[in-house]
Amino acid sequence: MPPSPAGAKAGPRAAPVPLSDKTIGDLDARVAVPAYDRSKLAASIVHFGVGGFHRAHEAMYLDALMNQGEALDWALCGVGALPHDRRIIDTLRAQDGLYTLVVKHPDGRLEPRVIGSIAEVMFAPDDPGAVVDRLTDERTRIVSLTITEGGYLVNQVTGEFDAKDPSIQADLAADFTGGDSPTTVFGFIVAALDRRRRQGRAPFTVMSCDNLPDNGDVAKRMMTAFARLKDPELADWMESYVPFPNCMVDRITPVTTPEDIARLAEEFGVEDGWPVVCEPFTQWVLEDAFGEAGRPPFEDAGVQLVDDVVPYELMKLRLLNASHQALAYLGYLSGYRYAHEVAQDPLFATFLLAYMEREGSPTLPEVPGVDLDGYRRQLVERFANPEVRDTLARLCAESSDRIPKWLVPVIRENLRTGGEIELSALVVASWARYAEGVDEQGNAIDVVDRLKDKVMAAAAAQKDDPLAFLRDRDLFGDLADVERFTTAYLAALKSLHEKGARETLEAWSNQTR
Repeated sequence: MPPSPAGAKAGPRAAPVPLSDKTIGDLDARVAVPAYDRSKLAASIVHFGVGGFHRAHEAMYLDALMNQGEALDWALCGVGALPHDRRIIDTLRAQDGLYTLVVKHPDGRLEPRVIGSIAEVMFAPDDPGAVVDRLTDERTRIVSLTITEGGYLVNQVTGEFDAKDPSIQADLAADFTGGDSPTTVFGFIVAALDRRRRQGRAPFTVMSCDNLPDNGDVAKRMMTAFARLKDPELADWMESYVPFPNCMVDRITPVTTPEDIARLAEEFGVEDGWPVVCEPFTQWVLEDAFGEAGRPPFEDAGVQLVDDVVPYELMKLRLLNASHQALAYLGYLSGYRYAHEVAQDPLFATFLLAYMEREGSPTLPEVPGVDLDGYRRQLVERFANPEVRDTLARLCAESSDRIPKWLVPVIRENLRTGGEIELSALVVASWARYAEGVDEQGNAIDVVDRLKDKVMAAAAAQKDDPLAFLRDRDLFGDLADVERFTTAYLAALKSLHEKGARETLEAWSNQTR
């Protein structure tokens, strides 16, 4: 997907140009800008979660289509539903929905591109009724989501909707038909679908773009379960008529830093309040299962439209995502702070490849058209990109939503088949060691997790009960009762405590030679 033509003016500027529709023609010629007339955009996709990944992925694909003269009627209306979303919504509103996507190449080259596919933005807490109206409006044909893995309120053991989660209680008690306003993504979507049903309108498609297995199926089950607690007839209608396509998404998108903002301004003369940085690689495999309102011609922008996403999805979750966890805790404990530092270390790179080859890949079905050996090596190369500067702290965050979805299924499948589990056990043990909140140099670790108190308490209890961390059935099921796994886990945890992460990996490496 080549960038769109650049702006008319070139050369250095005395001061950075604030990004907006009025100034876009004044940008440095090296900055690609939309080649289409944004005044002709019609927003028919409402997106919840206008964070970095969405803006480096779905919004970028739509912008690419628009630069080809397609999909001008498939622009985005970005919605922030949480209080902390106010800053990104205010930033985008001030910039007319524009932002800069900066691709960071391994050789240090930056490739900035202004994305114009977001035509509207809304902040739900300010006017929840307006958001329900926008979702109900016949213009809305797709509602897409990047609400994080934990946003789907799945009980990790049962796989069912967690109706006890504190975040959903207000919406469970609310009477949407009686005038109460939703406060969560679940509430907004279900309230709008109910109104469309009552008005005899076709539903929109709900398209999850989050990193979890069977993301469309999960979204359908969780949202339908929520709806069933409020109105069984609505839930039956949703099950029958609302499409929830599955998809696999992939692009490493680290948190934007002040240095990224300053560099964009200094080198390219763009004043952008919240640009997005990402790696060159991008992939989107999407189930072609949309409603009667249709979809954009995503395939024209390089999206793989398939009948079955599962093989690609499992490949990504069990190799890329699980490998991120494999390098994150061990790397952090060893003193590294960035993913590229870990992936450039031959000891860690060898460990990552070994996990993928010996434990992750054997659990995968056939992945059509993919050379797994090449994919695994490409992953290590992507992790090692020094320009992306993805922090280990980001990769270590929200582990209670990640490890159960990405790594525990690998462990369970290998236990079932008699496959290897030692490397996975070391990864789980490294999370348990990390969750103690102190690194090997005695420095405090800021553990970021929605279950922070719970996981840190379990990690602290390991002094008296080495299996304390593993006994959390909400995260690990019955793994604490499986001797073959606990033997490997306890040995790994003991080594991490006595030798440290690096010496533990060195001992493993020596054993495998």
